[in-house]
Amino acid sequence: MEPLLCFPDPFPAELALALERAGYPWKAVSRPEHAHAGEPDDGWAGAVVCAATDPQGAFALCRTVRTGDAPLRPLLLVVTREQLADLHMREDHFDEFCVLPATPEEVGARLAHLFWRTGRGLRPELIEYGALVLNLETYQAAVAGRTLDLTYMEYELLRFLAARPGKVFTRETLLSRVWGYEYYGGARTVDVHVRRVRAKLGEEHANLIETVRSVGYRFGHGAWSL
Repeated sequence: MEPLLCFPDPFPAELALALERAGYPWKAVSRPEHAHAGEPDDGWAGAVVCAATDPQGAFALCRTVRTGDAPLRPLLLVVTREQLADLHMREDHFDEFCVLPATPEEVGARLAHLFWRTGRGLRPELIEYGALVLNLETYQAAVAGRTLDLTYMEYELLRFLAARPGKVFTRETLLSRVWGYEYYGGARTVDVHVRRVRAKLGEEHANLIETVRSVGYRFGHGAWSL
């Protein structure tokens, strides 16, 4: 996937975190006229434009993206509550909007829906392991055709493990890689989430997440290597 064009630079930390958690590559620019400077040959995959601190620059960038030579890409506009009243006058500038403060889950879900709605998410990226399927664009998971009702962190834990079958991870590694280095919870957090995910997978599929005694957890079945 080509990167998303983001504005402004530096990009708000909470939005950067949302894009990284959802797996979207991105590049931020500080001025509207820079929008085409580092543009990939196939154009930007889309744009995430935050109007909170520089609304004039944000809408100028929206116009630049809309009038470029590359095919029109999905554009998510991020605004403050105070800016909502004026959005009806700028509806041609964006495809979807999000209001600050926004959680990473909301930003990721709005982007996934936007790509699907504009026809760029018709072939979603999937992780498949046996009866388990995870849709990386819609944050949905299913086992044997049954949709799993996972919380965001349950999904993130299952996604991380399922993307690396057979590899053993300590609880400390899972805390830092899934919850983030800024998370100060203990190893029990991992155990609790693993137990909940296993319960939702059901008795038949709970063993997809194996406990490695005195070490941590592994997804799928490991293999001996010499």
